[in-house]
Formats: sequence, structure tokens, C-alpha cells
Amino acid sequence: MAYDAVNMADWQISEAAEENMPTPEQWQEKLGLQKEEMLPMGRLAKVDFLKVIDRLKDKPDGKYIEVTAITPTPLGEGKSTTSCGLMEGLGKRGVNVGGALRQPSGGPTMNVKGTAAGGGNSLLIPMTEFSLGLTGDINDIMNAHNLAMVAMTARMQHERNYNDEQLARLTGMRRLDIDPTRIEMGWIIDFCAQALRNIVIGLGGRFDGFTMQSKFGIAVGSELMAILAVATDLADLKERINNITVAFDKSGKPVTCRDLEVGNAMAAFMRNTINPTLMCTAEYNPCFVHAGPFANIAVGQSSIIADRVGLKLFDYHVTESGFAADIGFEKFWNVKCRFSGLKPHVSVLTSTIRALKMHGGGPKVVAGKALDDAYTKENLELVEKGIENMVHMIGVIRKAGINPVVCINRFYTDTDAECAIVRKAAEAAGARCAESKHWELGGEGSLEFADAVIDACEAGNDFDFLYPLDMKLRDRVETIAKEVYGADGVDWAPEANAKAEMLENDPKYADFATMMVKTHLSLSHDPVKKGVPKGWRLPIRDVLIYSGAKFLCPCAGTISLMPGTGSNPAFRRIDVDPATGKVTGLF
Repeated sequence: MAYDAVNMADWQISEAAEENMPTPEQWQEKLGLQKEEMLPMGRLAKVDFLKVIDRLKDKPDGKYIEVTAITPTPLGEGKSTTSCGLMEGLGKRGVNVGGALRQPSGGPTMNVKGTAAGGGNSLLIPMTEFSLGLTGDINDIMNAHNLAMVAMTARMQHERNYNDEQLARLTGMRRLDIDPTRIEMGWIIDFCAQALRNIVIGLGGRFDGFTMQSKFGIAVGSELMAILAVATDLADLKERINNITVAFDKSGKPVTCRDLEVGNAMAAFMRNTINPTLMCTAEYNPCFVHAGPFANIAVGQSSIIADRVGLKLFDYHVTESGFAADIGFEKFWNVKCRFSGLKPHVSVLTSTIRALKMHGGGPKVVAGKALDDAYTKENLELVEKGIENMVHMIGVIRKAGINPVVCINRFYTDTDAECAIVRKAAEAAGARCAESKHWELGGEGSLEFADAVIDACEAGNDFDFLYPLDMKLRDRVETIAKEVYGADGVDWAPEANAKAEMLENDPKYADFATMMVKTHLSLSHDPVKKGVPKGWRLPIRDVLIYSGAKFLCPCAGTISLMPGTGSNPAFRRIDVDPATGKVTGLF
């Protein structure tokens, strides 16, 4: 049944749906899992993916469906809601469907945006667990990451206090000679804490640490989270962790977790993170939640592991890419699918009348502030002017050889005439198009959408990557900038160009993924430029190296790895009933 989404808060819908939520034992029976493949954790469970994959290794994969979006407003355009709605609609059609979504960070959950569980009748349950730590993956990542920092700072202190003979005699360690001005890692915490962006540590005496500047980032920005998203098994995870560059020594050589002899202990902290957590939609469609890397600077996807399991268990498997098609889909296309070897059948382009109006010149949209009336009253002119952003994104998806389905994520304030403009433009651009009222009506509101996806899956496609793996880094960036963003070309800062040349000439970086870093609020590097900007060039100021995840990250603009908490954060509304333990106010 669908709940009254207009008048009920999301946490109220979640609470009502949770009354009949399947138990881990019921999920075991529903999904045909063996007892030892389920790892119960309270009213949730993890799934032992290695055992499932081994048992089902000869079973054909299901249909692989990716969900992306047009360039969003700062509010987001409902990719998670659309993903849940699609699962619910396919479920209403009687097909075996499930999915995989990212785990939300405590930073946005307690900040302006709130949690990312979907919304209305298309959300993940149980919402409280989903929003407040789930089954501990982020906590394990924080412990593992910060252990690397403990190892490094302690090593720097001991190397300062002891000479080489004393180091060898007391510990058996060689001198790493870490350069305190070239520390790559910082500490992490899973909140938006701008006060920790730039700090000084090690104040006190010679046994109180090594005094130097340091920093905190948000947990989901950790390279460990990126590694979890792309790792294929525990052995791969362990190897990647050991290869993380923590700092450089005074001669310019990288100092890794392996050099610090801490990588194996970090992997021990993360041993349970490789197993996806099983949740479900409000209509009880199974959905894995696994990994939650930053979409700006990392892959922005749920894990390859969750997709591999889902494709074995479900006939239709839905996954979501962070941000819009220029970032999330591009990384899904050229990074995640290349790493996984999985071929998608269809890509859903989530579109909203609200975002199209913004691209058409509508008033500025600000998170935490009420929308201007232009976004809630019919305005055909703004929709017409903004449609080019959607058409551009359809073109990006088609370049991958994938069938696009435009989903009009319809809000109850949108009008038939506004939606008709979107449908006409989408179909003219070569995409299937469907309206969906999943937020308001759940699966019953997304049947047309589900049918369009089923139809697209049956059509077949000619999926291929945008560039070959042997293409040089700067040529890859030029190709992405022109073909995906619509730039006229790329301008490299001298330092970035020199670093790119060095990386191109070192064979160990040849198979590293190209992980573009830019704003999600525009096709360009400038968040103010909406629609489809023309006559611009992409500036690259630096290239970040993630040696464990095997990412090279060309940076177009400055991206902070520690967001700030706003003046009206979500935590002000969140409460817990001391008599029942129930949490209220989430989202």
C-alpha cells in the first residue's frame, strides 16, 4: 500500500512500513540464500558475498540498470528515490528485482541536506539504521584510516627522538625520513566539521607526537571508501590498502601503508566491510547498501561487490551513480564497468521540472530555503529553455551505446503541459521517456517507468568505453572534457601539466583510472553556469594520486574534502523517544 506522502514525514512512512519488514530469516527464504550466507546484525543482515558468488558462479547475470540524472539543483533531483521507485514498479510487474545503493554519510545526514534514503513512498527502510551508521562500515573505515595516521605520526616522533642505531635496536625499523610538508593523508571523521580542515598536531614535549600542520576530511572522502567501492574481494582490498601513499619522504619517494607496516592491520579492521548490507524499499523490494565514496573525487558508486551479488540474485538489478551523467554516469561508464567487467543494459536519466526550470534561467535554488513560486507553478517558458541540459545528457549516455530512459520524477506540483515538453524533447533526442509518481504513489505510480525500462533492456545495446585504456592521461581528459562536458578544450596549469607528463611516462600508472574532479552543479567547472555552457575551456590545476584505489584525479577547480555544517542543520530536528528508543525527525 502507498502512504500519504504529502502529509506524512519520511520517517513516519518508514516507521509504518517497518512494521511488516521481512526479518533476516525471511529474507533468506525469499532470496533462496543458504543459512551460512546470511550474517544477521540486529533486524538487518549482511550477505557473505564470497559464498554467494561461489555458489552462483555459473548462473547467468540479470539485467543491469544504472540510474543517473541531469545537472541537479543543490537539492538533488531524486536519484535514490527514482531507484527505489523503479524497484517498486518492477516489483509490481511481478519480476524478480533488487538493487544496490550507496551508504549515506553522517555529515549530510546531520547537516542541511539530511539523510539520503529516498523519500515519500520510494525510500529505503529501516530508515534509522540506514541514516545512523548502518552495520558499521563507515566506523570500520574511520578506524582503519586513522590507524594509518597513528602509525605515521608515531613513526615520525620516534625517528626524531632516536638515531638509526637506536631505531634498529629498539624496534627493528628502518628510517623512513618522512617529509612533514608532504603528508598526503589526513585524519577523518564522518561529520561536516569545517573547524578541523586545518589543524596543528603534536603540541607538547618530545613524547607528545610530532608537531606539524595536519587536517581532517569527511570519512566518505577517504581513499579506503573508494577502495571498498572498487575492490573485488578481501585479498584485493588488502593489497590496495597496503599500496596507499600516506606521505613522501624527503627525497620525494612515496611512503605507503606497507612501508609503515600498518596495511594488514587496517585490512583487519575492514574485514567485515566487504559484505553488503541487505535492506529493502518501503514496498519490500530487496536492496543492498554498500560503500559510499565521494562522487566529486572518487567513483561515486555503490560497490562492484554489491552489483555482482545483485546480478546473481535478481533478474533486474538497479544501481545508482552519484550526481549527474557528466560525473556519475561517466565514472560508471569508464571506470566502474571497466574495473568490474560488467555490461549495463540501460541507463535511467532522472529529470525534474524543477531542475529544468533552473537551467532555463529560474531563480537561484538554495538548500535549506523555500523554493521560489516559479518552481511550484506552471512555467512552460522556463522548462523549454532548460531542456537542453537534459538533451545533452541523453547524448552522453548514447555515446556509451547504452539505451537511455528519461524518467520524469514528477512532483505533485508539476503540470501535464510541463511534462509533455520534456517527453517530446526526450523522444526527439532518441530516448524512451516515462513519467513516474513513485514519491507520491510508490510502485503503482511507476508502472509506466518500469515498462519503459523492461522494453529498453530487451532492445540490446552496443556498449563501449569512451577511450581505450592505453590512451594517455592528458588525451583522456581532453576527450572527457569535449565529449562529455562540451568544453572547447583543456588548459593545464604548469604544475599540473608537469605532473601529468611524469605520470604518463611512468608505466606503473598506465592502468590507473582517470577520475575527474569538478563541480556537480554545472557541466562546466563553474557551478554558476547552468544549462549547456558554450565557448569555455576546462582548467586543470592539479592531479591527485590515489595509489591504493589506482585513481588519477585531474582537478578542475577546488574541491574540499571536509564540507562545512550550515547554520540550520538537520540535527536540530532529530530526537529520540527515551521510552521507546524511536528516532524522529530524520529527513
